Amino acid sequence: MKYETLNPERHDLFKVAELVYDVDYRTFDMLFKSKDSAVKAIAKDLPKRGIGDYFKVIFDDDGKIIGMLMIYTSEVSHKFYLKSPRLFIVDILDHFVLADIEEDDLYLAEIAIDSELRGQGIGRKVICDVINYAKSKNYKRVTIDADFRNHGAKRLYEKIGFRQFNKKRVKIGNFERGMTNMELIL
Repeated sequence: MKYETLNPERHDLFKVAELVYDVDYRTFDMLFKSKDSAVKAIAKDLPKRGIGDYFKVIFDDDGKIIGMLMIYTSEVSHKFYLKSPRLFIVDILDHFVLADIEEDDLYLAEIAIDSELRGQGIGRKVICDVINYAKSKNYKRVTIDADFRNHGAKRLYEKIGFRQFNKKRVKIGNFERGMTNMELIL
């Protein structure tokens, strides 16, 4: 497995956008008419993000994209910028439910593994790689979020050693989004 910083000129933006969509498909489905329109909007937005080291594309040994992850710290956190109104709404909803980043935190904001490869231990390996990276850089804590409805992710994070430290939710009409904020003290 190999990690590369996202390069919009070199990487398949539609494949990466599909992975971003998978992380939060319920919210994207609420805001867009279809998966295709959401993926197109995400792909169009990716080059505008001011991509830095925080956005990684994961490749298998044959050079095929198998996943993505986004990592933030207190020094490099999510930035708001001009984007489509629907994607901006996703950012606003995220603001209310995602873990707060404190000094000496490494926040694993998003992780997605290709749906055809899930259940093979790749997600666990990626998370363990992130934890080892955090230790090597002397971070004190790794944080991650598990959607209230994603019991499998929460169980995986708990097996790795993460523990819940907070719960956040936002409800607008019939739409509800909630996260279990989890931490691993290093």
